Amino acid sequence: MGAHNIFFSGGVVSAFSFNKLVIFGVGLIGGSLARALRERGSQDRAGAQVIGVGRHAQSVARALELGVIDAAATLDDEAALAAALAGADIVLIAAPVAQTQALLERIAPHLGSETIVTDAGSTKSDVIAAARAALGARIAQFVPGHPIAGRESSGVDAALPELYVGRNVVLCPLEENARASVERIADMWRATGAVIGEMPAAQHDRVFASVSHLPHVLSFALVDQILASPDARLKFSFAAGGFRDFTRIAASSPEMWRDVCLANRTALLAELDGYTEVLAKLRAAIDAGDGAALETVFARSRAAREAWQERGGKAAAAAVDAAPGK
Repeated sequence: MGAHNIFFSGGVVSAFSFNKLVIFGVGLIGGSLARALRERGSQDRAGAQVIGVGRHAQSVARALELGVIDAAATLDDEAALAAALAGADIVLIAAPVAQTQALLERIAPHLGSETIVTDAGSTKSDVIAAARAALGARIAQFVPGHPIAGRESSGVDAALPELYVGRNVVLCPLEENARASVERIADMWRATGAVIGEMPAAQHDRVFASVSHLPHVLSFALVDQILASPDARLKFSFAAGGFRDFTRIAASSPEMWRDVCLANRTALLAELDGYTEVLAKLRAAIDAGDGAALETVFARSRAAREAWQERGGKAAAAAVDAAPGK
């Protein structure tokens, strides 16, 4: 797959049926997928089963209580894990990326030959390396994926059936993947209202270092900078809309973003260096009183953001119009 071989498709909710979906990590991402397939799909779910797997019983108890999953298992219960994976159509790994290899190694002995495994990790090169190490000759069963959706809230209580409507889901197919396996995972996400894209893993990691990973680092950094100041309490007391909007994502999972930053360190460091250069230019313009230079950057940035927002709004509207019942 070439470095610029990217395409997006979807926006139309596809017919998708399954017998058993097993989700490792029933939080916001995994829980929203389960709810979307249960509540948004137009097809008959009779007999379809969603099983949640967690490290401990309490981690999946809430998902069971809310009806997001039909049954639960834990990683430390060998018999329950084997039963959960028996006959599974699809397995989703929706856990921090650093856990990928250990989880796949745990799954591998119980993985049926027809089961397709996919993930929801924010980085892909490291996840693919982990999958190759854990699955070996069975790597063709693993289709790497990344749903580009989230909220500042985490956990299964934050899961929404409409979370993926109009959102991009990127797949990074492997040479070993059967095309039918890739399309099966694409159809699963299309059934949630998502728009499907494909790109090579290395390109994915560069792109999302820029538009996702860097913004999270900057948001965390601003809050940390204010915390370190002697008048932090006063500053927070006067913080309003701009601060709220810029730091919303600083409420995200520290564990997840720690893993993302370390997993994608090369691409993220390059983006941090580029951002530092822009900041230096803005600082120099402010120091020199060069209002024209500042206005040029600000105007160019505003125009780009408005164009991006308009494109995103149109895509979301198209996806909603295509939803069942419309």
